Amino acid sequence: MDSVVRDLNLHGKRVRLREYVPAQRPGGAHDADVVVLIHGIAGSGRTWQPVLEELARTGFPRRVLAPDMPGHGESAAPRAEYGLGAFASTVRDILALEGHSHATLVGHSLGGGVALQFAYQFPEMCGRLVLVDSGGLGSEVALALRATALPGARATLAVAASRPVLAALRGVGRLAAAVGVRASGEARELLRHYASLGDRGRRQAFLATARGVIDLRGQRASALDRLYLAEKMPTLVVWGERDQLIPVGHGHRAAEAIPGSRVEIFESAQHFPHVADPARFVAVLSGFLRETTPARLRTEEVAALLAR
Repeated sequence: MDSVVRDLNLHGKRVRLREYVPAQRPGGAHDADVVVLIHGIAGSGRTWQPVLEELARTGFPRRVLAPDMPGHGESAAPRAEYGLGAFASTVRDILALEGHSHATLVGHSLGGGVALQFAYQFPEMCGRLVLVDSGGLGSEVALALRATALPGARATLAVAASRPVLAALRGVGRLAAAVGVRASGEARELLRHYASLGDRGRRQAFLATARGVIDLRGQRASALDRLYLAEKMPTLVVWGERDQLIPVGHGHRAAEAIPGSRVEIFESAQHFPHVADPARFVAVLSGFLRETTPARLRTEEVAALLAR
C-alpha cells in the first residue's frame, strides 16, 4: 500500500507520522524490526517520500515509520530541549506507542546522530543502524552551519528566511523552470529545508538543535569514541560523494571504526543520496536487511564491551 500520514499525541504534543505498511505482514523473528526513518535538521519526514514511494513500488515487506521530529515539519514546536538525547527518547516513545520493541534506524544527517544516540541510550531496542551522510562522525561541517553559533545568528536567520527572501528564491526557481532549467531533486529538498525556517517556532528549534551539536569549530557532538559499541550491530553507511555539508571522509572513517560494517557511496549525489537516487537507496537498504540479522543486545553484552 502507499504511505499514509497521521498524527500521534505524544506527551500532549502533536507528532506528525508518515507510515508505510506492507500488504502482507512478514513472519519470523528475522523480520521483527520495524524500520524508522529519521530526517535531518530543518527537515521533516517528507524528505523520505521518494523512498516511501519506491518501497511501495517494490513491495517492501516491512512496516516503516517516518516521523517529523519535535520542532520540525508538522510536529509541534514547543519551548523544549532539542538535543540528541531528547530526539532519541522521542523515537523510543514513538516505538512504544506503536507497539514495537525493536527497530532498524535509518538516520540522515542530524538523524544519523539521533540514530547513534538511540543505539547508545537504548541498545536493547536497536537491531541495525543505517547512517546516511550522518552527523556526529567528525568535526568538519559546512561554514553555514557553524555560523549558527555566532552572536546575532537568530536575528540574521530571521531576515534570511523572511517571506520576501523566500518569495524571491521561489521566483528565481520559477524563472529558471520557464527557460528550461530544472533544479535537481536534491536542490529542491535543500530549499524545502531552508523554507521551513520561515516559521518562527521551527527557526527557534533549528537554532537550539544546531547550537547543541555545533560550535564555531564544527561539530561538537561525536560518536567516534563509542563506535566500538556497535561491534555486534549490523551497520550500513551510505554517503553522497559530493556532499558539501558533511564530507564523505566521515563515512569512510565510521566504517573503519565499526567492525563488519558496509559502505555504499553514491558517486553523483551530494547531501541527500536517498533523494538523488531513491531506487538505488531502496535496493541497497533492502539487500542489507535481507542479508543481516538484527542485533538483540543484552545489558550484560554492553557491559562486556565497555569493560573490554
